[in-house]
Order: sequence, then C-alpha cells, then structure tokens
Amino acid sequence: MKTFRFIIRRRKDGGFSIIEAVVSLLIVSIISLGATMANAQLINQTARNDNYITADRQTLNAIHWITADMQMAQTIQPSGPAGFPLTLQWVTWDNSSSQVVYSINNNALSRNITVDAGLPSITLIANYINPAEDLTYCVSSNGVLTLKITSSLTEGGKTINVSKVDKITSRPNL
Repeated sequence: MKTFRFIIRRRKDGGFSIIEAVVSLLIVSIISLGATMANAQLINQTARNDNYITADRQTLNAIHWITADMQMAQTIQPSGPAGFPLTLQWVTWDNSSSQVVYSINNNALSRNITVDAGLPSITLIANYINPAEDLTYCVSSNGVLTLKITSSLTEGGKTINVSKVDKITSRPNL
C-alpha cells in the first residue's frame, strides 16, 4: 500500500503526462512545417527574381548599345521580317566610315562593327533574346527607329518575358 501511495504522489510531483507531450509535439510540428514551407517559397521567389533581373539587364543592355549607335547613324537599314539584322552606317568627323550590324543568332544579340573597311570587331551584346517577330523587332521610319527587345528565360516550366520598347532618333544628315 505504501508503494502505491508513493507512485500516486510521485506522479503529481512533476513531469509531463502523455497528452501534454503529444500536444507539445503537435505544436512544434506545425511550427516546423510552416517554417519549411516559408523557406521553400523564399527560395522559389528568389530564383524568379534572379531570372527577371537577368532578363531585364539583357534587354536594357541591348537597347543601350543600339541607341548609342543609332544616334550616330546616318543610314539605317533594317532587313528581314523583324528588322534584324539591323545595319547602321555613319561617317565620323575625321572622315572614317563605320558600319555596325546587329544580328540575332541562337537567342544572342551580337554587334559587328567595321571601321574604314578594316577587320570587323564582334561583340556579344545580350543573351536570352527572343527572336519571335512579335516580341523583338525594329522598324525605321523617317529617321526614327522603333525598337522592341524581349528577353525570355525559362526555368522549371515557367517562362519570364521582359520587353522594352524605345523610339530612337538618328542624327540629322549634316
């Protein structure tokens, strides 16, 4: 009898009951599940943000280079259904002639410049350029080039398209 009383008293002295332990484990599990889901969402969103920033930088870089050359151009010759390859020509103040050809090959925009019929210099301007005619094109009218550049990145079955449109005026014939 003394042993039984000791056990009863011992239970009341401290420790957790099985119900308290299960409830505590359930609460910790719910918190851990929420933290894991939030972490997975954060990783996925970071990858999407990185893709958007990459595509945005590619379009801005393409527009920057074409704008710089277009503002010097005296002759503008878009070709093909979407206007690429785009040929720009000008004569500088020291009578050297320059010709720049922008072309899209394998989703990359390249710049090929030739000065005074010398050796051409080819520069990769932007990657991930979408060559579809409705997404990337240039149209010249009265010395104004309307340029639309679209970069597309695909990851995990989702495609991110970033498009920029710019109207660029060439220099007047002097």
